[in-house]
Amino acid sequence: MTVPRHQIRAAFTADTVTVYQAYPPEIADAALAAGRFAPPFKRERMTWIKPSFRWMMYRCGWALKPGQERVLAVEISRAGFEWALGHACLSAYDPRLHPDRDAWRRQLRTSPVRVQWDPERSLRLAPLPYRSVQVGLSGEAVHRYVDEWLVGLTDVTALARSIHARLTDDDEPAATALLPVELPYPLPPEVARVVDAG
Repeated sequence: MTVPRHQIRAAFTADTVTVYQAYPPEIADAALAAGRFAPPFKRERMTWIKPSFRWMMYRCGWALKPGQERVLAVEISRAGFEWALGHACLSAYDPRLHPDRDAWRRQLRTSPVRVQWDPERSLRLAPLPYRSVQVGLSGEAVHRYVDEWLVGLTDVTALARSIHARLTDDDEPAATALLPVELPYPLPPEVARVVDAG
């Protein structure tokens, strides 16, 4: 089956969806202790959430990059996730979706959410021909994320390193077996249009 160029794939339940973030230990430890994001996490900064575990591994280097040594699986409400996407602006101008560049720039300045599509990654982190979504939250969206959408936090750093260890040993089947199961996420059509999802 051909994967659409822009498709959101995620681990999700009837009510929640799992996204990933990587942080230095001090932010991860504070969040896990509080059961929510707490200082030194800064609400004033844009925070990027990623439904693709493999793309998160590409970004954080299997939890080995400085400042990204701890990977959190963040379970949030599907209602919140869909609110974010419905209020998003694409990070790149697309003439199919914006009347002109100025209109896109205005939307980019005022939107609390930014969406970008980057190449999905294989188990070995090579780029694939289809894309994975990254969702940047700022302003109102960060507050909603922390205060309303968050359902649970899990430290998956050990999982990331365990998969990496199996890859280092050239045991791809064992590494694959440990990956979180991600399926196409059923976006409401009106939200799919906003983020150009297939």
